[in-house]
Order: sequence, then structure tokens, then C-alpha cells
Amino acid sequence: MTAQSTALLTDQYEYTMLAAALKDGTAQRRCTFEVFARKLPYGRRYGIVAGTARVLDAIARFRFTDDDLRSLSRVLDKETLRWLEKFRFQGNVTGYREGEFYFPGSPVLSVTGTFAECVILETVVLSILNHDTAIASTAARMVTAADGRALIEMGSRRTHESAAVASARAAYLAGFTATSNLEAARQYGVPSAGTSAHAFTLLHTGSDGPDEAAAFRSQIATLGAGTTLLVDTYDITEGVRAAVEVAGPDLGAVRIDSGDLGVLARQVRQQLDDLGATRTKIVVSGDLDEYSIAALRSEPVDSYGVGTSLVTGSGAPTAGMVYKLTEVDGRPVAKRSSSKETRGGSKRAVRFARDTGIVVEEVICLATAEPPPAPTSLTSREVTVSLLSGGEPDAEAPTLEEGRQLVAAGLKSLPWEGLALSHGEPAIPTRFVTE
Repeated sequence: MTAQSTALLTDQYEYTMLAAALKDGTAQRRCTFEVFARKLPYGRRYGIVAGTARVLDAIARFRFTDDDLRSLSRVLDKETLRWLEKFRFQGNVTGYREGEFYFPGSPVLSVTGTFAECVILETVVLSILNHDTAIASTAARMVTAADGRALIEMGSRRTHESAAVASARAAYLAGFTATSNLEAARQYGVPSAGTSAHAFTLLHTGSDGPDEAAAFRSQIATLGAGTTLLVDTYDITEGVRAAVEVAGPDLGAVRIDSGDLGVLARQVRQQLDDLGATRTKIVVSGDLDEYSIAALRSEPVDSYGVGTSLVTGSGAPTAGMVYKLTEVDGRPVAKRSSSKETRGGSKRAVRFARDTGIVVEEVICLATAEPPPAPTSLTSREVTVSLLSGGEPDAEAPTLEEGRQLVAAGLKSLPWEGLALSHGEPAIPTRFVTE
């Protein structure tokens, strides 16, 4: 990963608040800020925490270079700049592990330290969590809709170049099989995939017109018969015939990128089988979302390529999380603003589940209190874990692969109605215990 400073990935008011707090003597007061979502995006019944590892990395790189300080000198006084020059976050961070499910009010992340060191982290923390969580939550819905079939993330050309890398990582966390983005493969070890586009087929046009078979021969000569051939540049029936004729019955897959995908998949499957390519798989792509994927569930589709809808959150491009001060010097503090109220105090969460593993409730209590015991016949699991202590990472932070396993297990633990793609109540209720 790059060692670039993250100190200016923020809003100006973080630093003007810091300057005022340094001047009036409140900068060193012990505070806790909490990240949570007041509600889930419309139509969503659960969310998946993603980006935690990137947040911890951003905090580690939250250091001020000479260039950073020169830029800030336009808006900050010399005393504040001197304080920033030596800044290192030395507080504590607790929260939900990456890949954990969350619901309205879940204390996804809590940052504890001096007001000064916590307040300036707000923007970068929310920037990462709101984006990555939105993508992972969308991807998980697509994983459910795909019902065990492979999903390839292909959205790099539909979002910001840096967001594309983060999106690929978040999608893989949620259960996608691979990404087309090579930077995500390099940075995070996400498996990469990709063969060719329509341009390569069109390239093989000579004086006698298009030569689709020549394009297929070239691709197979380079990548082998196990490759995926794009067969809908011209006529799909002719494309499939040429693909099998060139590659033989061991052709890895064909991809369909346009048209009525359900009808075409059935036709192509029948044609492949008639040509003896019974093991050749069918990949579909082209403006897919979770609803169109679900609609294709009964069709002979083996995998899906998803782009625009995934990297834009399929209608919910942000998780709507906020970063609010909840405790000062051990005393709970809370906003009372209409429709934007907060609950004071540092918090922790436990989740109750049946013996079958199906979760039934999330209970949130003060961090200093013992969680209530699980009711008879239910088991209890602590959701909140320590992520940073004294600015140093804790061993509990899961790897990307462990996060994938957590998501997969979580999808099996939700009540069946909680996995529905239709609008409804959150998959499980959240209960706050204040005493």
C-alpha cells in the first residue's frame, strides 16, 4: 500500500475546531466518537461493515508532511500547526469486525482519545466506511440473488479510479469471486479475471469484412481453450458456432453482454450442448443489478459480470453513517436535534441467536456495563472488539479472507425474510439497554 499521508483527506472544519479547542483548553478532554447509521438505505434490511482495515491504515498514515502543513498554514495559526507537526493518533478504537452485519443504531466504530486527536479523523473515517460499506452491502444482496453462482466485479470504468479499487475489495469481501481491476489484485490479493472486449473482435475486420473466427483463434492461441469468448459482437448463434469450431468442445466459457439475457442463455445452452460443448459455461454481463440477477436464477447461467450497479451501490451509494461525539470525560453527551438525536455514552453490542445459529436480536449497552444475559434457549455473542489500543493495532482485526468467511456465515445466520430484496423492516431488531 502507498504510504501517502491521509491528513488532508478531510474537511476544513475539523481543523478549525481543533484550533479553537487548543486555544480554549478543551483539546485534551477525553472523548469518544461513535460511527453509526440512524437507518438503513431504503429497501435494505441489513448492512455489512466494510473498509475497517482501510480505516486503520488511514489512521496509521494520518501524519503531516511539510507540504501538508504549508497548505494548512492558509487557514490555521502557528500554535495549531506546531501541534499537528508531531501528531500521532494514540487513542483506542473499538468496533465491528470487517464483514460483520450491522443494523440501525449499531455502534460500528468507536474512537476514544483526546478531543483533538479524535475530531480530525472524522471525515476520512466516514469517507471510507460510507463508501466501502455501501458497496459491500450491495454486493451481498447480489451474492444472495446469484444463489451460489460466481460473480465478477467489472465496474472500474464506471467510478473514480481510486473508488474502483476500494469497490473491488468490498465486493470480494461480500462474496464476489473476482475483479477485473488489477490494482485491487495487486494491493489486496483479490483474484483477477478478464479476457477480451468487443473491440478485439472488431479489430479482426479485413477487406472481406468481419472475421470473428480469426479473433477467437488469436485469443485461444494466447490464453488457451479454457478462455471465455465474447460471442455477441455480431450474431450470437454464429458466434457460438464459430467459438466451438475454433476452440473445440473444451471451450471454457462464452460471454453474452447484451439482449434478453434469459432467453439468450437458454438458446446458447442448447446450442452448446448440441455442439458437444456440454461443459462450456455461460457468463452474462450488461447492466446487471441484484434484481436482474435474481430474475436469471432459473436460467442456465454460470456466472455474472457486474459493473455500474455495484460500484454505485445499486441506488444506495452511501451507507449514511455519521461520526458523533457521545462521551466527554466519562460523561455521556447527546444531540437533541429533531430527527437527528443521538444516544450518549460509549457502547458495546451483543447479538442473541437460536441454537440453529439464526440471529434474533442485537442488544446495545454502555461499554462500562455488563451486557444482559441471553434469554433461555438463546446464545450470546459479543460483536464489539478492540481494533486499536494506544494507537497500535490489535490481533483481533480479521484479514480480508476472514472477513469473507464472516460475511458468508452472516448470510446464513439471518432469518430468511431478512434476505429478501423487497422493502421491509431490518432483518433483526436493535434494542438499547441504558442501565
